[in-house]
Amino acid sequence: MALTLTGCDQQPQQPAVTGGSPVATPGEIVVGQYGSLTGSEATFGQTTDEGVRLAVEERNATGGIKGRKIKLVTYDDRSNAQEAGTVVTRLITQDKAVAILGEVASTRSIAGGRVAQQYGVPMVSPSSTNPTVTDIGDMIFRVCFIDPFQGTVMAKFSHENLKLTKVAVLYDKGQAYSTGLSNYFQQAFKEMGGTITAVETYKGGDPDFSAQLTTIRNSGAEAIYIPGYYNEVASIALQARKLGIPNSVPLMGGDGWESPKLAEIAGEAVEGCYFSNHYAPEDERAEVKEFIAKYKAKYNGVTPGALAASGYDAANILFDAMGRAPSLSGADLAKALAETKNFKAVTGLITINKSRNADKSAVVLQMKGGTPVYVATVEPPKK
Repeated sequence: MALTLTGCDQQPQQPAVTGGSPVATPGEIVVGQYGSLTGSEATFGQTTDEGVRLAVEERNATGGIKGRKIKLVTYDDRSNAQEAGTVVTRLITQDKAVAILGEVASTRSIAGGRVAQQYGVPMVSPSSTNPTVTDIGDMIFRVCFIDPFQGTVMAKFSHENLKLTKVAVLYDKGQAYSTGLSNYFQQAFKEMGGTITAVETYKGGDPDFSAQLTTIRNSGAEAIYIPGYYNEVASIALQARKLGIPNSVPLMGGDGWESPKLAEIAGEAVEGCYFSNHYAPEDERAEVKEFIAKYKAKYNGVTPGALAASGYDAANILFDAMGRAPSLSGADLAKALAETKNFKAVTGLITINKSRNADKSAVVLQMKGGTPVYVATVEPPKK
């Protein structure tokens, strides 16, 4: 995923803590996590947190890291970028975290990543896809693909699989995630010979999209690319159908669509629509089957989504690096993370490249009966 929004303008009071006391017992290794447990993209943080906690539980059950148990300290950034920076500062300066996991949304990863870089503490984002996240510095890593690839994935799928020649774009101009995906999709689709019939914008929190959708409806678009978050996408889908844009004109997007709330809110309005994502539960690999079984056992039979899988992978890649590193200093952990090669993760085979991004595949899912269903896998370019 990644993904971005500054949320509300109000200043939160104290950051919320989950998972018990932030004070570690002697010998424990403190790992910090921050995410949107409440706020406009709460399902992002909640499902990621579930994946991370499962990984921590499993690692501690097998002895932890070098004989020491992991103490996970999690703060809610309330879907707010400013609060993300505040809680990462607290994790490092007060809780003495040796490494940070987070965030999902790219704007919040950028805010938290700047703090982690300043203090020399490695940070691993599970699913922030905007390229600038890891540009912050040598302490910042991610285990997901990035938007130039994700945008190209949907452009290629639109052109080759759906045989589309005319697509309109509607994106959130206030999100680094949405703006980036919009640009990369447009560039790739046009390079493939496609036509962008209209480019319209909105701002997160807007209630009315009728003007933009009317322009798009009149542009002759065969599909609409909406690289936003599930909450706005659901509202846009409902309004699009009410304005007479039929389901035969599919909506398409990125991993920001990943939430059960999308179908709960939009219902039939998103039926048949497509989005790129990090994994598909239908994948037959052993890593996927084992993860789903463990997750269902822990979380009341619920099938995990891509953000839970990404959280699980981010934690396990961090723990693997911590086990290989000669010490838990920031420099040693960062070096071990950078040396991650062909890690068999739930979301695919992951290698951390020289830009501290993950070389990995993406999947395309289609909404059918309110559930995302696997359609295709797109591999990264061969090097």
